[in-house]
Amino acid sequence: MNWAVILAGGAGTRFWPLSTPARPKQLLPLAGSTSLAEETFARLSFIPPSQTLVVTGADIAPALITQLRLDPANVLVEPRAASTGPALVWATSEALRRDPSASVLALHADWSIGDTGAFAAAAKAALSAARNHDRLITVGIVPSRPETGYGYIVPGERLDLSVHTVERFTEKPDAKTALDLMAEGALWNSGLFAWTGARLLAEIREHTPEIAPHLARLAEGDVPGFFRAVTPVSIDVGLLERSRAIAVLPGHFDWDDIGTWEALTRVRSRDEGGNIGVGPVTFFESGDCVAWSDGMPVVVGGLHDVIAVVANGRVLVIERSRAADLKRILDSLPPEIRNLPA
Repeated sequence: MNWAVILAGGAGTRFWPLSTPARPKQLLPLAGSTSLAEETFARLSFIPPSQTLVVTGADIAPALITQLRLDPANVLVEPRAASTGPALVWATSEALRRDPSASVLALHADWSIGDTGAFAAAAKAALSAARNHDRLITVGIVPSRPETGYGYIVPGERLDLSVHTVERFTEKPDAKTALDLMAEGALWNSGLFAWTGARLLAEIREHTPEIAPHLARLAEGDVPGFFRAVTPVSIDVGLLERSRAIAVLPGHFDWDDIGTWEALTRVRSRDEGGNIGVGPVTFFESGDCVAWSDGMPVVVGGLHDVIAVVANGRVLVIERSRAADLKRILDSLPPEIRNLPA
């Protein structure tokens, strides 16, 4: 049977001050009227909720159970954050425990997808390719711009009409290299993966020493011991960039990783001045701004390319071009400003 694993951990600090430890970006309606997690769950209508597992932290597990109306047994609470490698291995092992023939679709809870139908078609094709070719499949997005914040996949030899081997991965290139990669036919590395449970564990045993020696703990049901013992590593670095059993399938749908306030300019509707306002926000002679208020009226006047956020008793004003620096800015603030009220 087909299973889905949604990765929904992380603190979402780049959406401060709206995002809090108890209500991080996964639980926020950043791209539309419902939360990112709810949108993710809704686009998985082709996989039954009983076969959907969510991996998250203890702080937000209750809220996810409520928002998604999931059986608590399907929400896997990590004993500690150890990156995507251990999380996906654990969730895949759990799917196999419940269904020895499980094929797994893995995805993140903080994406915006423009065409749900095209997403579903690509996801189903990836699951089929994982079984037919006995490989780990990554769905690569056809780039719409020379994005420097994403990883790229260069396809290699053709395996069938739509599936290729992977020639190489390139992580976050500069603008010129990104253009060269696009000309070469490279795809964005979306983080949408598919595999059979058996193939993933076999590849982990062969290629991922950060995790492989500790798989026996999972087999014994010792999840806390597994997480204590593993070395944190992403699935990309720990396995996909090492294994030769990787293939890529192109996804023809709008995809965006909602990583910073800047991302809202690509996924939300703008006014005639190019502004995005959420809450009681008024723009006056301003352009290409983002403003979000959780209650207090905000007026943005005579500004361009600025992000202004009023939430949880804090006010943030930052240039759009500096949105990716927010975590570094927060690290420099005194705790009484940085830490939000519970």
